[in-house]
Amino acid sequence: MGNIIEYVKMAFKNIKANKGRSFLTMLGIIIGISSVIMVMAVGDGTANAMNSEVEDLGTGQISVYCSDDAINAEAWITPEDVAAIKESITGVEGATPQDGTSGTTITGKGEFSVTLSGGTEDLQKSLNFNMKRGSYFTSVDVEEGNRVCVISNSDAKRLFGSDDVVGMDIEVDINGISGSYRIVGVTEQKENTSFVSYTYEGMPVSIEVPYTSFNYFGWESDSFYSVMVFSNDEASGEDVAQDIIHTLETRHQCAGEEYYQIQSFQDMLAELNSMLAIVTTFISCVAAISLVVGGIGVMNIMLVSVTERTREIGIRKSLGAKTSSILMQFLAEAAILTVLGGIIGIFLGLLGAMGACSLMSASMGSVIHPGIKASTILGATLFSCGIGVFFGIYPARKAAKLSPIEALRRN
Repeated sequence: MGNIIEYVKMAFKNIKANKGRSFLTMLGIIIGISSVIMVMAVGDGTANAMNSEVEDLGTGQISVYCSDDAINAEAWITPEDVAAIKESITGVEGATPQDGTSGTTITGKGEFSVTLSGGTEDLQKSLNFNMKRGSYFTSVDVEEGNRVCVISNSDAKRLFGSDDVVGMDIEVDINGISGSYRIVGVTEQKENTSFVSYTYEGMPVSIEVPYTSFNYFGWESDSFYSVMVFSNDEASGEDVAQDIIHTLETRHQCAGEEYYQIQSFQDMLAELNSMLAIVTTFISCVAAISLVVGGIGVMNIMLVSVTERTREIGIRKSLGAKTSSILMQFLAEAAILTVLGGIIGIFLGLLGAMGACSLMSASMGSVIHPGIKASTILGATLFSCGIGVFFGIYPARKAAKLSPIEALRRN
């Protein structure tokens, strides 16, 4: 133990004697460690923020859609199917068909493209918004096919210059047929939902309407390609999904035909997390290349150090220093250089992650905290130590194998 302490003291002494060279030696390690820490922290923080938003939106959402075979057999999902799913399956607290069309509207602010999303009153469960003014359309509006709509406050301002628009009408032209929708509610985006809801200037105005209101424009809303089902928190998503498939297959007498497919929010979230993890890992690996470069730098500098200290090595060996002692001395110096570089890199990486997350939060309007994990920091520290030992072995062995006579002769 005493020998190790002595090796460490000698290593620090030599590092202090060559501060500039020591810093340049550590620079590659610092850049590599800080890059890896920053990328992983920002990646984990982004994933955490995205997961939190999706959970707020509702992970109990299950999308049911018709397969190609169902389309060919015209086994569409019907309003009666939607009602049966909502009423007969335990754990389901809402269901709505996913219907839609597009058109145009003209206001005093100009002409706009409009996207109409049709559904039942349960459509509001899928929206990541709060009601700001008025209320959502009701089951009575759906039953009677009333031309009423709900619009976001941002779209209301685009159309009318104000979001105080409850009671006003939007004149919509769809396939050459004009009809007006009475605005009954205005929504506003929830805080910290930039990942789930993203808008850009010039995108179509979006309004939610009863799907039965499409009858006015010339088509019957009696069959759907997909339906969104909402299960409560206590229900098992997998059990609910299986019950939905069973209900639809029973009603359409198509058991075993695989006419209907399921995709849950958990599945989509898992796919998003998987893609984000792949991107984060790839970028981290690219950043880690600088660690290898830094390790080569450590080896080169240590080789220079061996050359400069050949006489010192010769004197120590002539006085009885063991080969293992010389080896440990140079290994200790290489390890300390990389550990110091690793510590500085971790500190800078954490600062960089905080700064990057702050910039992302400010630009996206969503609070993102860096995902700092103890395992990441520990792994980075061990990796930097490993780099130092690995790339320090060759210079250390070269120093240790010098014969005293040859070492003294060189100087």
